[in-house]
Amino acid sequence: MSGLLLIPLLAGSLLGSADRPLERADPCASSARSSCQGAPIIAVATPSPSSVWKFTRTQGTKDGESFAAIMKTADTTQSDPDFAGLIVRCAPKGKIDVLVALIRPFPPRSHPKVTIAASGGGTLTFEASMAAAGAAVLLPDEVSAFAAGKWQTTPSLSVVVRESDSEIKGTVALNGLREAYNSLKANCSQ
Repeated sequence: MSGLLLIPLLAGSLLGSADRPLERADPCASSARSSCQGAPIIAVATPSPSSVWKFTRTQGTKDGESFAAIMKTADTTQSDPDFAGLIVRCAPKGKIDVLVALIRPFPPRSHPKVTIAASGGGTLTFEASMAAAGAAVLLPDEVSAFAAGKWQTTPSLSVVVRESDSEIKGTVALNGLREAYNSLKANCSQ
């Protein structure tokens, strides 16, 4: 039974509901309650474009090594199902990486074209590379300057990732980026 509970929790974390309580839908709320005896409770994630940035720290491959990152899930009402969100992470040598997280991975050696449009104006297209076995698109180094500056006053980003004949679109609200970015920077050297 624990495997059945893990699926809604995993789905919730991918869809961004991990930052707010799950609503419980009771399929047995009708008068036919006796026919539902023992039925599982279903977790329903409610999309929220204003969800907060998540701070994470993961263990590296070396003993004592860890990496910090902030993540923001996609606005599911304006994004393709295969678009998960945006990740800003500490990288070696004091760098900051910006990645687009995907649900459906691209081939690990592909170099997709990523177009980013800020809600306040301005559109840029980059050639990117793949990370995390194709489930994350690593944007070029110059994109980290936008996360450190201009994006902190931008309400949202629209992102399009194209690889061969495949295209994945998504929107990420950027509210709270300044505070999350400053917290990330403070934790990068730890």
